[in-house]
Amino acid sequence: DRIINIKKLAYELERQSMEQQTILIVDDDAYIGDMVAAALTKQGYEPVRAYSGTEALLVLESTKPDVILLDLMLPGLNGEELIKRIKDIPVIVVSAKVGIDDKVTMLTQGAADYITKPFELRELLARIEVQLRLAGRQDRAAGENAGSKGNNENNRNDKDVRNNRND
Repeated sequence: DRIINIKKLAYELERQSMEQQTILIVDDDAYIGDMVAAALTKQGYEPVRAYSGTEALLVLESTKPDVILLDLMLPGLNGEELIKRIKDIPVIVVSAKVGIDDKVTMLTQGAADYITKPFELRELLARIEVQLRLAGRQDRAAGENAGSKGNNENNRNDKDVRNNRND
C-alpha cells in the first residue's frame, strides 16, 4: 500500500508541476491557435494566446512562459523582429516558411527549434516536451551553481524581454 501511495503522490506532483507550465502561442491564425491551445490544455499545460508580435510583448511584460510557440508572419511586429527581443525563454518557431534560409536564420537568431506548417500535433507536443526538459536541466544547473556561491535566487518571474521598442 505504501508503494502505491508513494507512486500516486509522485504522479500527482508531476502532474501539478506540468499544469504550472505555461506555453505562449503567438499566432494570428485563430484556427491553428485554438487547435494548439486545446491540445496543450489536454496535456496539462496552460496556454496563453497572443495574436500579434506587439501583443506578445505586452504578455511578456507581465509573465514569463516556459516555452513560446512563434509564428513568423504576424501583423504589426513580425516574428523575426520579436525573437530578437526575447531572452531566456525557449522559442519554437511554427511557420509556413519552409525555406532553409528562413530556418537557419531563425535558429541562429535564437530559436530553439523550428517546425513548419502544416505540422502534426504529436510532433509539436514532443518538441515542446524536449524544450521543457532542456530548460529544466539548465534551471537545475543554474540553481546548483548559484547555491555553491551562496546566492540561490530564483529568477523565473523576472521580466526577460528587452526594453528596446521600435515598433
